[in-house]
Amino acid sequence: MATRNIELIVKPSTPHFVGDGFRVMTLIPSGSGLSMQRMNPFIMMDYNPKFHFPPSTTPKGVGVHPHRGFETVTIAYKGKVAHHDSSGGGGVISEGDVQWMTAASGVLHKEYHEEEFSKTGGEFQMVQLWVNLPAKHKMSAPKYQAISKDSISKVELPANRGQVEIIAGSYEGAAGAASTFTPIHLFNTRLKSGGTASFSFPENFNTGLLVLEGKVKINATQAVDTDHFALFENKGEDFQVSATDDAVFLILSGQPIHEPIAAHGPFVMNSKEELIQAFQDFNEGKFGYLS
Repeated sequence: MATRNIELIVKPSTPHFVGDGFRVMTLIPSGSGLSMQRMNPFIMMDYNPKFHFPPSTTPKGVGVHPHRGFETVTIAYKGKVAHHDSSGGGGVISEGDVQWMTAASGVLHKEYHEEEFSKTGGEFQMVQLWVNLPAKHKMSAPKYQAISKDSISKVELPANRGQVEIIAGSYEGAAGAASTFTPIHLFNTRLKSGGTASFSFPENFNTGLLVLEGKVKINATQAVDTDHFALFENKGEDFQVSATDDAVFLILSGQPIHEPIAAHGPFVMNSKEELIQAFQDFNEGKFGYLS
């Protein structure tokens, strides 16, 4: 098998607030040439690097807003988030948990710091991905997958050097808990200093890596620092990641959806006409009700 190398490293950008509870850097799409289409089916990545929120009697977050045409995937590393949506999904996303919400034909949802976390304050670190849906599934029924830390499959690496957590897809025969509409691999990997993990994905799968803790080297040559995102070439299949320090990184790899992308605000469809219809349906109350 041929080696897959890095095409681009995206440096951290200046964070901005989404609502008053999420201090994020937008890594996909980015001004560095990493477009929605280039990383499709991963069409958006907001990363909330470690940030300390002071105690608050009023939970911070984002109020009721709509989505259509894609899925949101929220991975909690530090802190807790409470979620509610108009299709009946909801719950608390605690450290190590994952929320996989399929907006599809349309939902309203809101997300806030969990009440007790808000009262005490503390360190907060999250990733939210938008995962595109193929045209034939964009108007399917919404659904909600609450994936607890305990339900995530884990593969221990040799010599007690680390662990791979499989959120979606498979790694060395272990399958992830999330169900997906298209082939997707989503792994959290934790390596001790000096540890190495090997990965292999079809070369046409769009593949990237976000370093959340420490520093890593790809194929023993190219360094990727904390809060940096590495985009891989669509050449070759295999690569190795070694930890220069104790490290945590998120790997995402997915089969591209070769369809037009029409995106505006909270809607991601295939055409301008479908976007206009989405806004009309939202204004007519067809996304349900959420207070």
